[in-house]
Amino acid sequence: MADEYFLLVCDDVPHDVVLTAPGARVLDVAQVVRQMTGLSLWRSKVLATQVPALILDGVPQEDATAAVLALRDVGAQAEIREQPEPDDLKH
Repeated sequence: MADEYFLLVCDDVPHDVVLTAPGARVLDVAQVVRQMTGLSLWRSKVLATQVPALILDGVPQEDATAAVLALRDVGAQAEIREQPEPDDLKH
């Protein structure tokens, strides 16, 4: 009997939200970052000005999409990045 190997596929691959540009309304972007992360307003402003910045790490697709839309609504540029699969699962 031949050995069979199965790759388990997760239904929801973790995603990262990356802020690529804060736009003209940095304070508005910092407030959105604060709401998403729970950081202080000062730390959120620092994070919003040091781009590219990882805002959320390992969140589901729906949460990542909502976060990117919220950032874009205040004039920022943000993107969703799919987390790479671990090396031990690659073929």
